[in-house]
Amino acid sequence: MKAMIFAAGLGTRLKPLTDAKPKALIEINGIPLLEIVINKLISYGFNKIIINVHHFPYHIIDFLKKKKNFNIHIEISDESGQLLDTGGGLRKACWFLQDKHPVLIHNVDVFSDIDLTNLYEAHINSGALATLAVRSRRSSRYFLFDEDLTLCGWENVKTGDREITKFTGAELTPMAFSGIQILSPAFFDNITENGVFSIVATYLRLSANHKIHAYIHDNSFWLDLGKPENLKKAEAYLK
Repeated sequence: MKAMIFAAGLGTRLKPLTDAKPKALIEINGIPLLEIVINKLISYGFNKIIINVHHFPYHIIDFLKKKKNFNIHIEISDESGQLLDTGGGLRKACWFLQDKHPVLIHNVDVFSDIDLTNLYEAHINSGALATLAVRSRRSSRYFLFDEDLTLCGWENVKTGDREITKFTGAELTPMAFSGIQILSPAFFDNITENGVFSIVATYLRLSANHKIHAYIHDNSFWLDLGKPENLKKAEAYLK
């Protein structure tokens, strides 16, 4: 099975830790975030992985060489010349990801015990173009889902911006994105955006005419390791 790890971010929230190394190589109990995610993916049967890089890219490349690519097929999507954001990064990696089976996309700074098999099966059973792992948690930005867990819009509570892409007449429930998603093969045929863009823009555009589904994992452990205070929480959890 194929997967992509988003690891190209600058890690600005983790400064000064990221002044001399990429966010992907920040360690939890001596283990780099990238290694934690790769081992999780391998444990669930993902054996073909592409990783995008930008900030100190050769640190990541050298790390993978030392680890002998964890004895699986790993490719690098080089964004060292220009950081493409999540959507642009995904589009650049399309050559590797396009397949007859759904693929997993996982942020390198997401730490969780979410059951990826259940997520994958939920996606298959939903018939959705994409399935987004989401939680009921405090955030500044939310996806809005109807009673059938279908994406219908988005809102930013800080700015007051709100976009409804599909009117169903149902009350919409705000859910925070967890940085993990499953994409059907047809998703890649529907990417029309170019250059630097967020995958959120693609989800919202497609949600008007396609099913973008929510996978709620409120009972899972989950942390955003882009926040320094959560590094200690992850260390405690692993102990």
